[in-house]
Amino acid sequence: MLDLLKKSLMAGLGAVVITRDKIREGTRSLVEEGKMSTEEAEKLADELVKSGERQWDELNSKFQSSMRKWSDNADVENKKEIQDLKARVELLEQRLGLLEESHRGASEAVGG
Repeated sequence: MLDLLKKSLMAGLGAVVITRDKIREGTRSLVEEGKMSTEEAEKLADELVKSGERQWDELNSKFQSSMRKWSDNADVENKKEIQDLKARVELLEQRLGLLEESHRGASEAVGG
């Protein structure tokens, strides 16, 4: 599960890098077409990249927060499950002890 999450984050990071390259490519194209100056294109590209990075950081932060909550909940559920299993084992041990005592008592009465 953790490996899948790491791969997903790395894929997202790759998408950010590709997006940055595509933004630069697009603004360069606008400069070549004479629709904006080089300075305007650089400023626009920087703003778009920064905006994308902020959005990526927010998404990453939300993702990590969700994973922490999920992990915490899983820990609580696992602890409760372990406690329940321990209680069941203790109950079974008590019942087994009673059965063994009862079996010993019956054997002594017959063979005694």
